[in-house]
Amino acid sequence: MTRIEVDSLTKEYGSLTAVDDISFEVADEEFVTIVGPSGCGKTTTLRCVAGLETPTSGRILFDGQDMTDVPVNERNLAMMFQSIALYPHMTLRENIAYPLKVKGVSKSERDEEVEEAARVMQIGESLDKHPGSLSGGQQQRVALARTVVGDSVAFLMDEPLSDLDAKLKVEIRKEIQRIHQRLGEPAVYVTHDQEEAMTMSDRIIVMNDGRIEQIGDTEAVYRYPNNVFVAEFIGNPSMNFLDCSLVELGTESATVEIEGTHVEFPVERSTESFRGEAAILGVRPQHVTVEGGDGRTLTGTLRLIEPLDDRALATIDGPQGELSAMIPRDSDVNEGDRVEISLNRFELHLFDPDSSDLVARSAKRSRTTPSTSDAEERA
Repeated sequence: MTRIEVDSLTKEYGSLTAVDDISFEVADEEFVTIVGPSGCGKTTTLRCVAGLETPTSGRILFDGQDMTDVPVNERNLAMMFQSIALYPHMTLRENIAYPLKVKGVSKSERDEEVEEAARVMQIGESLDKHPGSLSGGQQQRVALARTVVGDSVAFLMDEPLSDLDAKLKVEIRKEIQRIHQRLGEPAVYVTHDQEEAMTMSDRIIVMNDGRIEQIGDTEAVYRYPNNVFVAEFIGNPSMNFLDCSLVELGTESATVEIEGTHVEFPVERSTESFRGEAAILGVRPQHVTVEGGDGRTLTGTLRLIEPLDDRALATIDGPQGELSAMIPRDSDVNEGDRVEISLNRFELHLFDPDSSDLVARSAKRSRTTPSTSDAEERA
């Protein structure tokens, strides 16, 4: 049973503050992902937890024990990095066993651990081969097997999938989840890929400029982003943002005006103290409907259609600049058309333009009420 606690961690490099007074905990058996853009401080945070970097201030604790100044080799952590770093002159068996050999584990016990790790990673028939004869995906499986051998207290992974192609990413991602569930040790995973974060994590820590913007489970971070940054970073394609005027904000409903068009939506969460005249309306492309229109609501010009799977991503010159919408691939609208833009009023976010904080979020449609037609659902 291990609980990792990061307490008021700050890491400075001269005048640069890479990590700025952050705190969080990782419970036993929990999979936590730190996600954010390049340079946000996520890798530096992980390296401080690992003991590869010394914090400027703050503490790292394992089960309440201060590990801040404990050397990396005494923290008993399993670590996996972006660089696979297998020893080319060693067989796979020797590569996997190497951490155990360094710890002084007997050969018989090493062999037993290696066989079990290789079986779990489905590379048992290749143990006597050398890394150079393997594909990138197989090498990643070897690196993961080397990570999980032995009796570590936690897993730390720093962008281990970033060099793999899309198909291999999905395969290895599943293996990591399966290993974590089997061993039950806490895991801290670092990535810039929000899709990895959303599919693998119990909780997500969103970082930006060395600070934590939000901590929560995937549902909370996706549906209730703390601010514009989180709303834009989490979700693919990114959320649309429309400048608007606030007409009314209450405990049950809100109304905004966009280029003379009123958009009203039910409110589930709101900051009643917000009284600004200007606001930002956020809506994800999945919740934007595009049709050949007559100008009764928001209108725009469809500039680009990018086919994806059974859908397409439409780019529209809307009332407040560029707007994205997910549309059926066989939609009857074409590039260059003047289109009507409808927003799902149960999937809207309202942000303060000054602080960028979330002010209100649409209430979900009640499942106990009669079904609402698409026309009623859109604002």
